[in-house]
Amino acid sequence: MTAEVNKGPLLGIRHLQALLIFITITAVYIGRLNVGVSVVAMTNAESTNPDFPEYDWTEVEKSYILSSFFWGYIVTQFLGGYLCKQFGVKSVMFWATFASGVCSALTPLFIGWGGWATYCGIRVLMGCAQGLVFPCIHQHLARWSPPEERNRLGALSHTGIECGNVLSMFVSGMIAKGPMGWPGISYVSAGVAFVSCTLWFFLAANNATESRLISEAERKYIESSLKHGENYHNAIIPIPWRAIWTSVPFIALLLTRCAETWGLSTLQAEIPAYMNGVLQMDIKDNALFSALPFMAMWIMSYIYLVCADLLLTSKCMTLTVLRKTFNSMAFWIPTATLVGIGCIDVNQKTVAIVLMTLSVGFNSGATIGSSLNSIDLSPNHASILMGIVNTAANVVPIVTPLAVGLIVKDSGDRTQWQIVFTISAVIFFVGNCIFLAFGSAVSQPWDAEDFLLRPEPELANPPALSEKPESKKTISS
Repeated sequence: MTAEVNKGPLLGIRHLQALLIFITITAVYIGRLNVGVSVVAMTNAESTNPDFPEYDWTEVEKSYILSSFFWGYIVTQFLGGYLCKQFGVKSVMFWATFASGVCSALTPLFIGWGGWATYCGIRVLMGCAQGLVFPCIHQHLARWSPPEERNRLGALSHTGIECGNVLSMFVSGMIAKGPMGWPGISYVSAGVAFVSCTLWFFLAANNATESRLISEAERKYIESSLKHGENYHNAIIPIPWRAIWTSVPFIALLLTRCAETWGLSTLQAEIPAYMNGVLQMDIKDNALFSALPFMAMWIMSYIYLVCADLLLTSKCMTLTVLRKTFNSMAFWIPTATLVGIGCIDVNQKTVAIVLMTLSVGFNSGATIGSSLNSIDLSPNHASILMGIVNTAANVVPIVTPLAVGLIVKDSGDRTQWQIVFTISAVIFFVGNCIFLAFGSAVSQPWDAEDFLLRPEPELANPPALSEKPESKKTISS
């Protein structure tokens, strides 16, 4: 009977927090990724609404616009990890999402005033705001998720990435073609961000002890499962910087996420241009088929989630083996399809769309495979780890559009795109090899609250082969 009570309610406020994270991620991703469709619409009035201004931007100028968001995004990752520890996740997430919405609302005004350069400027500011978000999300999940539910709640909330991808590609194209024209893309994105802020303000809480909506049974379930000190939520645990930077599993995660970001950012930013140039599809068809791969990604993320739950519940795999298996599918299947995409021309549109759909769809396994791994390694320092990982990984989307701009001088030249996709395939392959060799889903010794208070803190060595002794530390966080 006691065991039944300790399981907590089947559906509770912890699930509401995961839903709020899902909505927030969806909102910020719509604002982040609609630029790929917007740039095509703004530079090709014939394929969209001709009642709005058209701009004659060069391929290099377009590449600056596509990468400029990440110039600001990488600056505030560390800051996001620090701020959410100091002021709580609720406040930081609210203001970050609100600021992102303001940037979206002001985008058409900035473009009309200063062209592509001011477009870059507003994207940099939006990047600064959104850079605070993901360190907060990982800290929020660590505080709200019982260890046995962490994988499920984390994966469910992160499907907002796929939802945001689909909406940014598909809905943006429909808006650009309609009476609102390309400015409408920014206004709708702003509206979604403001709705997300409102829901977050009234329903989110920093942890179970602060929530006004949670039942006593669920509060006890969450807090007892985390097994932390009495003053845990008010205390700021010292950060073991040396141990983090000498941790082999953490460095492996860092390199793996950089590889993931290279491949996926290439697809996210460049699919509209590739379809418009090589496959010669207009903006309406472009929006539909650009969204299709990310619709597959959204659907596949739930398939991965169900499979992961079944495998962990039945104890067929340890969490480390599960993460490496799913990450291999997420990296190596796109490796093969990207090589195939580069060999396709305008007469094989259907094959190109199928391969892109498979590539992006299977890549959704990277969320369970490696994205949530920072919480495994250290629930207590999840926001700091995510800040480090996201800073490094999001230098990559600055480089990828610029690299594409240097390689692709003629957007209709298939052979130039072939080089782009082959480079991404190689990076995917190598990145997963590193994760297979050195990755781990075991809580590290330096996660302990008293790690820096010990007489001789251990260096962060890779965990033992057996996961049983270390797995207790995940629960104790």
